[in-house]
Amino acid sequence: MRTILMGPPGAGKGTQAAVLVDRFHIPHISTGDMFRAAMKAGTPLGLKAKEYMEAGALVPDDVTIGIVAERLSQEDCANGFLLDGFPRTVAQADALGKILAKLGIRLDGVLNLRVDEEKLLARLTGRRVCRKCGATYHTLFNPPAQAGVCNECGGELYQRADDTLETAKNRLAVYNAQTEPLIQYYRNLGLLKEVEGDQEIDMVLQNILVALGQAV
Repeated sequence: MRTILMGPPGAGKGTQAAVLVDRFHIPHISTGDMFRAAMKAGTPLGLKAKEYMEAGALVPDDVTIGIVAERLSQEDCANGFLLDGFPRTVAQADALGKILAKLGIRLDGVLNLRVDEEKLLARLTGRRVCRKCGATYHTLFNPPAQAGVCNECGGELYQRADDTLETAKNRLAVYNAQTEPLIQYYRNLGLLKEVEGDQEIDMVLQNILVALGQAV
């Protein structure tokens, strides 16, 4: 299976990625993982990426694309891969298409997990953290026995600044603005596979497998 996984924050990408890579025995390749591996290996592109990252600057496309090309040519990608977090722009998608063509690889599809924005906001703003011991809860998926009180130590639960409604709305707005052209790009190529993400985890997985033409 050779695919790209897309979806907004809170859509459940991480959960589905973990299941898919385990099921198909393929690498889960994220931009961050690629950068870290290239830097650890000391490749010329890895060292170049390190310079930008240590300076607090964005790694430019030519370096990122080169690292992606290096990663996809490695042996563990021979039987497939799951790309996560790349491409982020149409220009990167064009470059990825050229890399794959050079390697003789065809994508099975580009998965886009869809979830209604109100439900995404509920997921993104539901996290609560204990001030005393740091235990984490979620108002929807893992609520404490008593609202606002930690099960472990009785400490006060609070909402972190990056989990507020305003922050969550901004994250989704940025994601949608960046990603919509990319979604249209892959739709035009006939590669986009849209899957409803607001279902039980097993049902989302089944729909992904059907969309990619894999055995359920």
